[in-house]
Amino acid sequence: MSGIFVGIGYDVHRFTANRPLILGGIHMEFHMGLEGHSDADVLSHALADALLGAGGQPDIGHFFPNTDPSIQGINSLEILRRVGVILQSAGLSVHNADCTIIAEMPKISPYLTAMKEALGKAICVDPMRVGIKATTNEGMGFVGRGEGIAALAVVSLTQQ
Repeated sequence: MSGIFVGIGYDVHRFTANRPLILGGIHMEFHMGLEGHSDADVLSHALADALLGAGGQPDIGHFFPNTDPSIQGINSLEILRRVGVILQSAGLSVHNADCTIIAEMPKISPYLTAMKEALGKAICVDPMRVGIKATTNEGMGFVGRGEGIAALAVVSLTQQ
């Protein structure tokens, strides 16, 4: 194996009351959180799927099934760290990641730098190699109606 390996990930979670909102490993001030078995960090989940896909592995649900009570409420940065171990054992390392958060609310831009740092640390790459953008869905669909948040991620891996 040699060369560059590319993967794409997508995830979505609906809003729910009485949970903190965690995106990119960062706690955001907002009146709702995201529903899920873990901390429901949609950005970290999309990134994990992209990493696993680039490494030729099954998706995040294979390694972290929502039926496993031992990972109930797991911090998604820990999921990313564990994915990193899987990739390292396959002789792969992260070259870069590019992510997009799709949400009507809350305002994402104040948190972007902290997210880049948290994700970079979790996947063992300089935060300058982690791109994160935020956009809206222009009022269309479930995201546009403010029912949840979606995220996309693209990564490239290289052989160690």
